Amino acid sequence: MSIVQEFKEFAMKGNVVDMAVGIIIGGAFGKIVSSLVGAVLMPAIGMLMGGVDFAGLSAVLGTDSKTGEPVAIMYGQFIQAVIDFLIIAAVIFMALKGINKMKKPPAPAPAAVPPREEVLLTEIRDLLKQR
Repeated sequence: MSIVQEFKEFAMKGNVVDMAVGIIIGGAFGKIVSSLVGAVLMPAIGMLMGGVDFAGLSAVLGTDSKTGEPVAIMYGQFIQAVIDFLIIAAVIFMALKGINKMKKPPAPAPAAVPPREEVLLTEIRDLLKQR
């Protein structure tokens, strides 16, 4: 079997295609959540905290000796990224929980009632054992 044929078999497996679709949808969902956090949630949280702009929060370490620009740690952007992650993780958790709930195996069927003859033969056997 040639490498091209092996690759074609690998690429056309259902799991690979499903995974690719999931990655594409996940990337799009990540952009939506980032937009929600950056444009809706963080300004509202900042307003509730007294007008704090999280995107601009930083700790200035000094200035760059060559350009004169400030060197800063942008911890506000990190806070936004953490909130993005928490929202995405919560949504994925809820989705997986729902999928797992739907995958629960059905309850086992009750045992079938044996025919009357079998019941009578079992009773006769048990009576003979007692003698």
